[in-house]
Amino acid sequence: MTRKCMHGYINGRVQGVGFRQHTAEQAERLDLDGWVRNLADGRVEVLFEGGEGAVAELIDWLAEGPASASVSEVELEEQPVQGITGFIVRR
Repeated sequence: MTRKCMHGYINGRVQGVGFRQHTAEQAERLDLDGWVRNLADGRVEVLFEGGEGAVAELIDWLAEGPASASVSEVELEEQPVQGITGFIVRR
């Protein structure tokens, strides 16, 4: 299986709406590794890696987010695979 790693930022109404927890749940469902965290400027930062199909699915999900969120922009770029194990919500 070819692994792919993505890093980036999600803009919009994405804090205080459970975005991090829902992202972690989606990542775990897709068997992805990485992390998600809130930034002081109101964005959410995410890094995730795994199989290409699962990565593509999470990218699609991030564009919508949970029902309580309103995503205006997703900025992602591919990174070298980092060999992360597990997915965590950073504080």
